[in-house]
Amino acid sequence: MAFVITVSAMTLSAQTPAPGAAGSAQRPAAIPPGNAVNGGKLFVKYGCYECHGREGQGGLAGPRIAPNTPSVTTLIRYVRAPRGEMPPYTEKLLKSDQDLIDIHAYLSSRAAAKPQVIPPAP
Repeated sequence: MAFVITVSAMTLSAQTPAPGAAGSAQRPAAIPPGNAVNGGKLFVKYGCYECHGREGQGGLAGPRIAPNTPSVTTLIRYVRAPRGEMPPYTEKLLKSDQDLIDIHAYLSSRAAAKPQVIPPAP
């Protein structure tokens, strides 16, 4: 029985980085599936739409991030420690990586933007 507990603890510690450790946003090899409906709600709740648009198609302040969304691990790593003007969404604000996985599912489910047709000048 002690052997099983020791092995389980070793496995858990290998997959769970210490708080504040570099790379703490890395996910285990098996990433749980995301919920696109919940991700859409979170995209609004955390104000992502304010810069990236309601469908993630980009806006005045943020680039297009849908539907060709970066990988889940890349998204999590960037959101937690962005480079550029985007504010960091640390674990204090956006507590769960599962929330980011759901946001990723939402962004990935968005349709491609329709090409903008500019009418000819009169």
